[in-house]
Amino acid sequence: MTWFKEEGRLSEGKVLELAHRMADEARSRICRDPKRVLLLPPDITRAHSGAGRIVEALYGIFSPTADVHVIPTLGQHVPHTPEQNRWMFGSIPEEKIHAHDWRNGVRTIGEVPASYVKEVSGGKADWAIPVSLNRMLLEGEWDLILNVGHVVPHEVLGFANHNKNYFIGLGGKPMICASHMMAACCGIENNLGNLITPLRACYNKAQQEFLADLPDVFFEVVMAYDENGQLGHTGVYVGDDLDTYLDAAKASRDQNITVVPPLKKVVAVMQGDEFYSTWVANKAIYRTRMAMADGGELLIIAPGLKRFGEQEDVDALIRKYGYSGTENVMKLWKTEPVLQDLTHGTAHLIHGSSEGRFQITYAPGHLTKEEINGVCFGYADLEETLKRYDPAVMRNGFNTMPDGEEVYYISTPSAGLWTTREKLEKRNV
Repeated sequence: MTWFKEEGRLSEGKVLELAHRMADEARSRICRDPKRVLLLPPDITRAHSGAGRIVEALYGIFSPTADVHVIPTLGQHVPHTPEQNRWMFGSIPEEKIHAHDWRNGVRTIGEVPASYVKEVSGGKADWAIPVSLNRMLLEGEWDLILNVGHVVPHEVLGFANHNKNYFIGLGGKPMICASHMMAACCGIENNLGNLITPLRACYNKAQQEFLADLPDVFFEVVMAYDENGQLGHTGVYVGDDLDTYLDAAKASRDQNITVVPPLKKVVAVMQGDEFYSTWVANKAIYRTRMAMADGGELLIIAPGLKRFGEQEDVDALIRKYGYSGTENVMKLWKTEPVLQDLTHGTAHLIHGSSEGRFQITYAPGHLTKEEINGVCFGYADLEETLKRYDPAVMRNGFNTMPDGEEVYYISTPSAGLWTTREKLEKRNV
């Protein structure tokens, strides 16, 4: 059930006050005197949600009387550096923050059967999803597990957070690969902004069957832009079951989906201190693709971009095959062993293609024109792009440049979903 929720424009102080309330409620409802506490925040790509400060506050609440540990729910993303941990989690000691190892630090405890996957996907996928999870989660003998995260439209699960923390954030390679390929087969535009996607249904089943006994609770935030274009908290939802997710996701659906006319030119910024690879920076593509006009251009300013994949093998896969469209990638998937082994990478290639419908152009901080062109994207010089589309001057929404060019600017694409009315209403869901 949802233990409590708070809605409206919330200050950072109010959010942290609610974190203290959750701690009190958790002691009352789950364990009065917890001795081992696990905190599960998102990784640095969602730092703008304030999750790091929330987790730092929770650590301060429990650490005087309990052994408290933190596992950023990385999935297969690159582990944080100590400097990044300090930047995101403040005073939490480095030795208490553990990197999730999605290849070697997991154990398989069951599966979502192929028959169920086939049923909920309408036959688009017909393989089992192994439930492989972080060993520290499974074997830590925790008295209390506190999940913290940002509920926002998501390309794989409809909306991020809740049990995504477990099944992707702390998932193993077998689970992450099977899950992402299933979602790709269902269609990214059918997933985005839906409360219960086929993959979310699979995760809900896995949570009920394999994780029902965990002593856990979810602290879920929703954020939205105010009238001044500032991104801030608009809701906190705390509870221990699916209703907590649904309450937050419905609020996000109302606040984070922006209906626009077909957009001919979009300029989006992926912050340099959060987004280092196209694996995560491509959120600019996912969250705007339903708004793009045929023949339009999406220009992504990415000053931190220095690689394509989060791991070397996935980076090599992206460099070799590129974002070359669903038809080509699916054809290659049937014959190429590396695409069959790293199916989450295969799915990523599908998600990151415009299918030839609009141009995707990157202005990267550390990749060359040859590298960007090599994965089927257009290239723009970062310095020149920043001069023309200065983030300090641009405003979210429509902007008219001095020469008359009209562009639609998005300062934080990962915080929402932009779509035409037609795309939103005419989906195979």
